[in-house]
Amino acid sequence: MFPAKICVGQIIGERLIPAPIGATWEALNDPEALKACIAGCESLEAVEADTFVAVLAARVGPISARFKGMARLSNIQPPNSYEVTFEGQGGIAGFGKGSAEVSLTEQGYQTLLRYSARAQVGVGSVWGWRPRVRF
Repeated sequence: MFPAKICVGQIIGERLIPAPIGATWEALNDPEALKACIAGCESLEAVEADTFVAVLAARVGPISARFKGMARLSNIQPPNSYEVTFEGQGGIAGFGKGSAEVSLTEQGYQTLLRYSARAQVGVGSVWGWRPRVRF
């Protein structure tokens, strides 16, 4: 059997949002708007004010999987910043987890959004399969 593999990725960036900081903060706390901001997020349903059930699609090499799990907001500093964390399982494809720090800075009538996101995908038993060839 092959050893388990873990893939790690990081994304850092910023965007200038053509809206005031208050409106931007409200949008980032709306499940539908937050879903649109998370790469691969297929669904995001609030179960508490800061906790969501999430389904994320990811691809590790030739394997595509859906990870079902929980997303939580923490270190909430309205209207300036928060952190989002996710942990989920993808069946035989393994596990996925990640986090992102999001910060907002007012720039006149616009808002500078900065983000730093990290993700890990640990591949599961699907990588343990290998064809056996006999001659």
